[in-house]
Amino acid sequence: MKRLMVAAVLLVLVAAIVGGMYVSRRNQMVVMNQDVTAQWHQVDVVLQRRADLIPNLVETVKGYAAQEQTVFGDIAKARSALLSAPTPTDRIAANGVLDGALGRLLAISENYPQLKSNENFLRLQDELAGTENRIAVERRRYNDLIRNYNAYVGIFPNNVFAQWGGFQPNNAYFTASDASRVAPEVHFPAATK
Repeated sequence: MKRLMVAAVLLVLVAAIVGGMYVSRRNQMVVMNQDVTAQWHQVDVVLQRRADLIPNLVETVKGYAAQEQTVFGDIAKARSALLSAPTPTDRIAANGVLDGALGRLLAISENYPQLKSNENFLRLQDELAGTENRIAVERRRYNDLIRNYNAYVGIFPNNVFAQWGGFQPNNAYFTASDASRVAPEVHFPAATK
């Protein structure tokens, strides 16, 4: 009878330890998941800021480069796709398309010296550059939080507790677009004598 009592006490003790570990780890996973969600919303805020700046920049460039309608249409489509994307993964993909379209718009400005001297264009370009820097910082923070969350959910015994609690790895990382992997071509005008 005494052995049965000791076995029951040990079983209850082990169950309490495992239960405590589960509750603690699950709570940590909830906190980490919420951190990822909050950081995504921060990324979303700076993406929205950029999307709000784009129409002003496009209108300024349109005044000087009306023949560049294809680029303007691409930017409008990319901006619309970004604003209507329902999930972080969709917004990340739409953001990559918008990055490429904006790059083409800024490249157009190089062909119009009078545009590059326009104060409104310069101010908008500076604001956009600052916003791009904010986006880069927020993307890095977001990716760091996802990496930490995924590592926490993936290590033992957390992976067992994650399965019990319904937590899955989050693979909605920001990655560099294919276009960003290609070095831009720089052409200098021939020197005149």
